[in-house]
Amino acid sequence: MLSAAAIVSLQDQLTQSWHSTPDLLDNPPDQWLALVARQHRANFDLWHIEDEARTPNASDAQLADVKRRIDSTNQHRNDLAEELDRTLLDWLAPQKLPHEKAPLHSESPGLIIDRLSILALKIYHTREEAERPDASTEHAERNHARLLILEEQRTDLARCLDILWREAMAGSRRFKLYRQLKMYNDPTLNPAIYRSSSSGSGS
Repeated sequence: MLSAAAIVSLQDQLTQSWHSTPDLLDNPPDQWLALVARQHRANFDLWHIEDEARTPNASDAQLADVKRRIDSTNQHRNDLAEELDRTLLDWLAPQKLPHEKAPLHSESPGLIIDRLSILALKIYHTREEAERPDASTEHAERNHARLLILEEQRTDLARCLDILWREAMAGSRRFKLYRQLKMYNDPTLNPAIYRSSSSGSGS
């Protein structure tokens, strides 16, 4: 069901493809990996929307629009990470897993996959900077050094994901679905929204 190597390979492949053809819908036929791809796409979109927010000459109106898009895309990203965990738990349930008395792991597979997704994007863009033909030698060397660190982090994290899944399958480790419970998009929980709405309706 879950293979960190397959996830990392897919994230790298899609990152490359989407930078070449941004509108490409290249979801694998496997339902689980298709969900991994959708979650990675949310991170891919979020990365580039956040880049727009850093445009030096962006107007206030443009920044406000970008901020709203960041919030909605980030919500989508978190929803999909939760869906990854829900899918895994549904798959394990008929096997009476994860074992209810096994030690609880602090981070779920969905959140680890989300971190791997972000690392795939960091690695892609850091490699791009390291190989920029117009950059200085110092710039290239600094980014090559960063690239080694990022790749080590991803190798370690992928190994942790495989270990967690193996232990969950063996009944010696469990994980839970913890909803992120974001408040900023909920008009009943964000004071900036509900106070604005109530002040506007009183006149």
